Amino acid sequence: MVQSKKQKYLFLSFCLLPTFIVFCIFTVYPMLGGLYFSFFDWSGTSSVKEFIGLDNYKQLLNDSVIPKAILNDYFFVFVKVLGIMILSLFFAVALTQLRIKEAPFYRIVFFFPNIMSVVVIGILWQFIYDPNIGIINSVLNAIGLERWAKPWLGDMTWALPSVAVPAIWAGIGLFMLLLMGGITNISKSLYEAAEIDGASEWQQFWKITVPLIWPQIKTSIIYIVITSLNGSFVLVQVMTGGGPGIATEVLGSYLYQRAFEDFKFGYGAAIGVLILVISLLTVLILQFILKKEKVDY
Repeated sequence: MVQSKKQKYLFLSFCLLPTFIVFCIFTVYPMLGGLYFSFFDWSGTSSVKEFIGLDNYKQLLNDSVIPKAILNDYFFVFVKVLGIMILSLFFAVALTQLRIKEAPFYRIVFFFPNIMSVVVIGILWQFIYDPNIGIINSVLNAIGLERWAKPWLGDMTWALPSVAVPAIWAGIGLFMLLLMGGITNISKSLYEAAEIDGASEWQQFWKITVPLIWPQIKTSIIYIVITSLNGSFVLVQVMTGGGPGIATEVLGSYLYQRAFEDFKFGYGAAIGVLILVISLLTVLILQFILKKEKVDY
């Protein structure tokens, strides 16, 4: 049966319409709503909203917490991209190239944190970091390194890195599987030819593996950046609440605090707009930096 272009477009429109409607309801509408409320002084519970124009954005410029929160967000971006990508790539190569018999079991083990709730992960690592009964301090005390034991989540210096560790731990499995899929699609003949030419395993990794799985690496990095800028606040909120002081405060946790604890919903909406702008600019810059020609084989 031959279909006209009009029929094809109608069919595609019919298939895409439900997804488009859901996207508008759960993404576009909240974004526009947040932008609208950012121009008001509103508690979030009252029926009275006072239009104040750009005052919330002027307050953003003078808020001393905002620069610290932005720096903390980018700290999460940097350590998560670095930590997750290095470990994911290492385990992906190990489980595909070393022919480990238990590889399917290890895939499940590494992926398991991805099916756990972020809240559960936060509570679990709170127990791990507990200064009295936590496994870290217990091990340090047991091996005679008592001076290294500390209240990890209550220390101004170590609180932020301590929250970053479970974020890295929870993200390894998903991106390991993504990279493994790319590696398994690389023709074995390329490695055999490289080996005949005298290339070492390290040279094969950099000259064959990395260029041919670059699309997966790029996708992983961008996804990690987006989720870090928009989702790190969940772990922060569960584990530290932004403390001690503002040592672990990120934009998301600060938004929650101002909107739902201080009942400054309009100001919280302005912070949300700031998160959106920062995320979009970061991803656009990253897309440009990571731009690379596709490698064919």
